[in-house]
Amino acid sequence: MAGLSTLIFLLCAAKDVMPSSSHWKPTWPSYRVPVILPQSTLNLDKPQFDAEARLEVVSPCGPACHKSSPLPTYEEVKNYLSYETLYANGSLTETEVGIYILSNSGDESRGKSRTKRQIYGYDSRFSIFGKDFLLNYPFSTSVKLSTGCTGTLVAEKHVLTAAHCIHDGKSYVKGAQKLRVGFLKPKLKDGSKGANITNSAMPEKMKFQWIRVKRTHVPKGWIKGNANDIGMDYDYALLELKKPHKRKFMKIGVSPPARHLPGGRIHFSGYDNDRPGNLVYRFCDVKDETYDLLYQQCDAQPGASGSGVYVRMWKRQNHKWERKIIGIFSGHQWVDMNGTPQDFNVAVRITPLKYAQICYWIKGNYLDCREG
Repeated sequence: MAGLSTLIFLLCAAKDVMPSSSHWKPTWPSYRVPVILPQSTLNLDKPQFDAEARLEVVSPCGPACHKSSPLPTYEEVKNYLSYETLYANGSLTETEVGIYILSNSGDESRGKSRTKRQIYGYDSRFSIFGKDFLLNYPFSTSVKLSTGCTGTLVAEKHVLTAAHCIHDGKSYVKGAQKLRVGFLKPKLKDGSKGANITNSAMPEKMKFQWIRVKRTHVPKGWIKGNANDIGMDYDYALLELKKPHKRKFMKIGVSPPARHLPGGRIHFSGYDNDRPGNLVYRFCDVKDETYDLLYQQCDAQPGASGSGVYVRMWKRQNHKWERKIIGIFSGHQWVDMNGTPQDFNVAVRITPLKYAQICYWIKGNYLDCREG
């Protein structure tokens, strides 16, 4: 059992470096993340795929509740970050992980549902129309899951989404074994195939082209914790496609503190189910945060779950602006704030530990995952 100081490092493991220039730019902090490696893998019985897909999750535990929760033990953290892998042939494995510290780092600051309303006052969402927007970055990184959620392209063959889009905490959802990812592409008037546009074949409208998922990773923190408050902290999953998608993707990054976000604001695009076939973009201010969650009031509806929450900041090493995904939109919460009902939409933050895990799932080599 590791000591308390080791646990605090594992939970916080970050060195936040901000520029001191008077001409301040919102700059990506420099993080040194821990290493998460597989230790053992066990074959499990094939799942039943009998759960109903839910496009949102709710939790009575708000910011104060999460902030007052005791820190998990080192063994609990390892247990939460262990994961299940579901393959296209229906086979299932469980992998236990080890967590390692390779360098010293500084630190980073660490209800009952009454309504499903997720629009706050004036609806500030923007439907994205036209191939000039839908096929261009960053909107082109948003994809639709066949279970009804949204995902974001994070590598040549990988999609980041919410765990509840795949697994309800007890069982895999119907359709998870034959999960597909949909890419918006032009539908040409002359019926020809392909995404190349010519003057003689202008697009009539957009359509989805689907790619099958090869395998899916879901952390045990979601599977073991969905029935209690810890579950929402681990509401994320990674999908590996059967073939490359050939689009520009968005990198993942460790979530900076909300006070360091440009304007304290986040952005995400998703396929809200009240606007069928439309990609819907929104941005809003972060209202509160815990170590694992961002609380905000971005207008959203079910279907947007799994969207990648991103910000654009200055990358000092590359001398350029760069967008990175810092969280995954999870769902809606109603919280009793000192006797007053308060609505929040919640995103799961990519912490140093989660970054190390997701990056290893993508790269398969911890040496490529040392800089968050």
